Amino acid sequence: MPETARSTEDRPAGVRPLSRGPAALAGIAAVAVALGVAELTAGLLARAPSLVIAVGDTVVDSVPGWLERWAIATLGTADKPVLLGGIVLVSILLGAALGVLARRRFVPAAAGIALFAGLGTAAALADARNALGLTLLVGVLGAAAGTGVLYVLAVAMPRRAEPPAPVRGETPLSALDRRRFLAVTAGTTLLGVLAGVGGYLLSGRERLDDLRAAIRLPAPARPAGPVPPGAELDVPGLTPLFTPNEDFYRIDTALRVPVVDPGTWRLEVRGMVDEPFTLTYAELMELPQIEADVTLACVSNEVGGDLVGNARWQGVPLKALLDRARVQRGATQLLGRSVDGFTAGFPVLTALDVEEAMVAVAMNGEPLPADHGFPARLVVPGLYGYVSATKWLSAIELTGWDVDGYWIPRGWAKEGPIKTQARIDVPRAGGTVAPGRRPIAGVAWAPTRGIERVEVRIDDGPWREAELAESLDVDCWRQWYLPWEATAGRHRIAARATDGRGEVQTDQRTPVAPDGASGYPVVEVVVGS
Repeated sequence: MPETARSTEDRPAGVRPLSRGPAALAGIAAVAVALGVAELTAGLLARAPSLVIAVGDTVVDSVPGWLERWAIATLGTADKPVLLGGIVLVSILLGAALGVLARRRFVPAAAGIALFAGLGTAAALADARNALGLTLLVGVLGAAAGTGVLYVLAVAMPRRAEPPAPVRGETPLSALDRRRFLAVTAGTTLLGVLAGVGGYLLSGRERLDDLRAAIRLPAPARPAGPVPPGAELDVPGLTPLFTPNEDFYRIDTALRVPVVDPGTWRLEVRGMVDEPFTLTYAELMELPQIEADVTLACVSNEVGGDLVGNARWQGVPLKALLDRARVQRGATQLLGRSVDGFTAGFPVLTALDVEEAMVAVAMNGEPLPADHGFPARLVVPGLYGYVSATKWLSAIELTGWDVDGYWIPRGWAKEGPIKTQARIDVPRAGGTVAPGRRPIAGVAWAPTRGIERVEVRIDDGPWREAELAESLDVDCWRQWYLPWEATAGRHRIAARATDGRGEVQTDQRTPVAPDGASGYPVVEVVVGS
């Protein structure tokens, strides 16, 4: 078929198509507006979902366990921004392709935008918490806006710029008024981006900060003890005793931090109990609370890694809630449920026996930050977070051991006790230090057991016992220090810890899956001459 006949199949008669470059830009602008309008609608409507987040959640829930472990090990806390950035990049490439298609065949390109929005809508509808009507509204408005922009940029503007005499081939961009086309396209893309940002800001994060600022924490009935002198060593580069909230590691499945209004939040205690009950945030805050210094660790933390942190937590003891509910015989697991659907389970006996296990409402003296579970979360000393540390808690459910939390079907062990670990903070791996007396220092942890000894070995020399900071609590890490007469050359430094039960950290190197990494932390440094 001749090009002139083919090019007019679904375009107004006499209109010549854009060249590929401008057409691709038109498609990118259309997709930017589609995403922006959808996100803005989701931000304006309280229960409407974000389609971008829905697609990301689908990806997270669908990828195999080995890929999830690789992402956490490789990207650490940057895994979520990388995933969302990847979704945006794919959207941009799709928009460019649809723009090129629209230059000759607008109807199939418009159908592509509808399919693009439809996939996001389907992903959102897969979550039973999303309302059907609002989800469809988000998808339809996004698709309509994107289609309209694509028509204006790829069809209407070329038609208005058409010269009187028909000319075969493509209309060069100069004939369309290059400046006007680029200005309109750039402005439209910017509006789409601003709409998306506006949708994010309307999600309530800033309002949540205001709500947190207005909360006055009650005095704990059982406060944590004072920090003893000598519990924190003065060594430059050494991890502080308490991890600042803004530096505390964050590993979870939430691509967007849930924004939970404490005024409407409820905590259910249900399942295999004789007396199920529900608490409001105000009622939870009125219950007697405890304070405890507890180190939390992620099961994905590599040996010597930084997915571990120590904080002073405040909350209601789990045992008090379970005693009120009257746990039934046969209930062997406590399953925490998050507002975003995440679940994590651990033995009921742990909740009853570990006094510091709590529904936490505060972290380092302030209401829980949004990133760390506001308004309430579970903190259970001695267990990796994947089986215990449910953030944005909505329910405590008593079940049998046959019910699996989120991570168990993905290849992780059913039980996750934290292994005894040491980490070398000073000197940094791969660094260079001057010869002379230098510190070797770090932290070691074995929650519920405590740390009794840390030893260091330099090259192939003997194990030397390090100086320990004063113990704050058996549930939190302990700093350690060893003076070293550093001599010129390359050196290999290893460390190992011994916990309060006399068990020495194993030298057997294992990966993080299925129940946490093990082995000695090792750093190599160069001492300059």
